Amino acid sequence: MERIANPVIYELKYENKMEPHYEGVQETHEKLIFNYPTVYIVHHPEKEKFCVYIGETTDIRRRTEQHLKQGSKKRKDWEKLSRRDDANMFVIGHELFNKSLTLDIENKLMHYLSSVEAVQEVYNRRTNEQNEYYTSDQMEPIFSKIWGELHRKNNIIFPTRRRIEDAAVFKASPFHKLTQEQLQTKDRIMLKIFENVANTRKDTPHQLIMVNGEAGSGKTVLMSNLFYELFQESEKEQGESIFSGISTYLLVNHEQQLTVYKEIAKKLGIKEQYVQKPTSFINNHSSENPVDVVIVDEAHLLWTQGKQSYRGKNQLDDLLEKAKVVVIVFDENQILSTEQIWEDELLDKYKGMCQNENNYIELKNQMRIHSSKETVKWIRNIIDLQEVGPIPHDELGYDLRIFETPKELEKAIVEKNDNENIGLSRIVATFDWEYSGNKKEDGYWDVSIGDWKMPWNLQLPKVKKKSINYKSLAWAEQPQTIAEVGSTFTIQGFDLNYVGVIIGPSVVFRDGKIQFVPENSKNEKAVRNRTLSDGRKEKFGERLLKNELNVLLTRGVKGLYIYAVDPALQEELMRRQGEKINGK
Repeated sequence: MERIANPVIYELKYENKMEPHYEGVQETHEKLIFNYPTVYIVHHPEKEKFCVYIGETTDIRRRTEQHLKQGSKKRKDWEKLSRRDDANMFVIGHELFNKSLTLDIENKLMHYLSSVEAVQEVYNRRTNEQNEYYTSDQMEPIFSKIWGELHRKNNIIFPTRRRIEDAAVFKASPFHKLTQEQLQTKDRIMLKIFENVANTRKDTPHQLIMVNGEAGSGKTVLMSNLFYELFQESEKEQGESIFSGISTYLLVNHEQQLTVYKEIAKKLGIKEQYVQKPTSFINNHSSENPVDVVIVDEAHLLWTQGKQSYRGKNQLDDLLEKAKVVVIVFDENQILSTEQIWEDELLDKYKGMCQNENNYIELKNQMRIHSSKETVKWIRNIIDLQEVGPIPHDELGYDLRIFETPKELEKAIVEKNDNENIGLSRIVATFDWEYSGNKKEDGYWDVSIGDWKMPWNLQLPKVKKKSINYKSLAWAEQPQTIAEVGSTFTIQGFDLNYVGVIIGPSVVFRDGKIQFVPENSKNEKAVRNRTLSDGRKEKFGERLLKNELNVLLTRGVKGLYIYAVDPALQEELMRRQGEKINGK
């Protein structure tokens, strides 16, 4: 592969009279800056943070003039930029730039900058991901060089890529390049939304669209992208878009995931009211005046019975009354508590309803775990078949290991987390240790095994740093949590580069099979009785503990480390590690 040239980047004052600043461009760079397509970033400080706009153009002189004179009359953000006396602009040129490549670079810059802690808001209104084109294979190395140079010029707005890529906001960003499977799914959903919302008849039946997919199949990115595109289209003038003026809400029944979505919305200029928990939405909307679209991420966490804060019987039923179109992503293998249990008859009814309307979609690609198929199969066999097979050699480098002690596992995870080339790594465990009642002598509820212990999540004091806004960070992103043990309540829906899983005493190995023992679990929400629609009380503990293990074992992108408390299970895992086979 030929050596790729360095980009040419100029930082200029951004103001009404730009020509004097353009005169500072070196003669040898004039062709790249003024005759080739360029990418530009306008930024200004805002309350100790920055607001940014990213664009691309074939004529930087004409584009800046348009923004400063015409754009400021049409859009409030451009009016704000034109009035600032502290705004600056990076202009980026490269010898390989063409229209498709600059659109791709622009989109990737939006993805990264919308995930930077120091960036308060990104003014952009569109996503621009491109398919294959002449220089598409050069995009990543060119972007890497551009980001490296921008980092050298301003390491606050442009921190290291590793730091950004570890952020939950980055991983759930609407600016991810969608796979072909995701794009086709999104197009199907958009068409269904248009068909329903465009029909103004009041007796038009409300539509449910169900997207089914296992952990790591790209559901969250798809919903984030769909939500942002509908928001963008709704902001357009009547006649400019078939979706102009529609109301779209994004709901998730998970505190940590809600934090991430709210932060994304804030950075992209979306009002906070459009990102909520389902109960809040249900309590504040009526069936007489339904909204256009509701998108529910992690819909398997919706409640299927009443609670103190929710007086209905089934949240999905209520949402279908209060929205013309409800789009849900669902994985019944991630249901974790009895209040989320679906009786087979009701779930079959909804699936059948979706299938009859061609509204049932399955995502089949596994996108989280960067491993060989053999490694994914080994993990799935542990969960689905409750079998422990020989650990495969992974030709893609996925690091799957069993540790002899929890102390050794902790040491390995801390080392991975401290390695700048690896980053975000955490320990998690099945909910088999108390997290209520009397605390231990150290003042915490601990996960303790022999003489080793670590506090459960959400207990250690936060590191006091002015640069850290804890309200915008998920549990795993907070620095003190490397010394805590996470649970499904803090890690569901999130990725880790390396995950260390402590399998507690509720998971054992007997008669050649993994078995689940609800009596050994401390997760009251999983092991208590559920009252069914016919009045019968039933236990779902074994099923829900299996789902708990499913969530924990599927968090690691690059590696999975395991320690089991049950001696027989630990012995079998160690034995199978000793039988490591070639994964070919």
